[in-house]
Amino acid sequence: MSQNDDSQELSKPVNALARGIAIIRYLEARDEPVGVVQIARDLGINASTCFNLLRTLAHERLLVFDPATKKYAPGLGLLELARGVLKQSGYVRLVHPRLERIADQYSVTVMLWHLVSPSRALLVDLAESPTPVRVHMSVGQRLPSLIGALGRCFAAHLGLPKERVQMMFKELRWQNPPTFKQYWSEVEQARREGFAVDVGRYNKNFTTVAAPILGPDGLATMAISAITFSNDLDQARLSRLASDLRGAADEVSRALGRHSYGEDSDGTKLKPIGAPSRKGRPASP
Repeated sequence: MSQNDDSQELSKPVNALARGIAIIRYLEARDEPVGVVQIARDLGINASTCFNLLRTLAHERLLVFDPATKKYAPGLGLLELARGVLKQSGYVRLVHPRLERIADQYSVTVMLWHLVSPSRALLVDLAESPTPVRVHMSVGQRLPSLIGALGRCFAAHLGLPKERVQMMFKELRWQNPPTFKQYWSEVEQARREGFAVDVGRYNKNFTTVAAPILGPDGLATMAISAITFSNDLDQARLSRLASDLRGAADEVSRALGRHSYGEDSDGTKLKPIGAPSRKGRPASP
């Protein structure tokens, strides 16, 4: 087998590279910067080796070092790499006109999220309404994958067991937290209806609506969401926004060669899991 064959199995991994990637993934999953001693201990890396890897990654701007706390966190270089990959894939250009249409129609900020780990989602594109007062978000912003309306969609379509979701739920920070029983009920509703709504739970001032983009296996690695001030949407308009977000997510799924919500890979309709409790209406906040 040729050494240039990308399909060959990895027979001799480069340990330093593997450890460097492990450090990046470890820090990306953390909510706060971490020091070299803890990183080395948690990953089982020799402290001296870990220190040299961290210095190299920081030099390449993949990590950032805080000299005051002596701790490391993910750096902007990771975002630069991610943007390059996203630009090459082309799906951002594919989705953006749909984000703009919904943003203009409903005077909301509409976002495309990409799941970068089971616990984190990355904002890769957005469209803002032309209104002078609006919710501002930034490309490159990260959120816990299971928070808000976005999180209910991912929790419904990640294939994670309920016990794992409950463990991750305990780490989430809400301004008006639901109980896990309430949250899981809304996750199941998102699974049935193809969208989720959060009114004042994640942030008491905002309403968010989200719909997952599904792959052939029924799992979601992307989602579309909208955010606005809670007083800006009445129930009827909120229902229409949820329906349009789900429609846009379905359309993107098909365009990317994947099946949309409620369809098998051959295009046949799938029976929803359970009977929708309120067809066409958003999930309860």
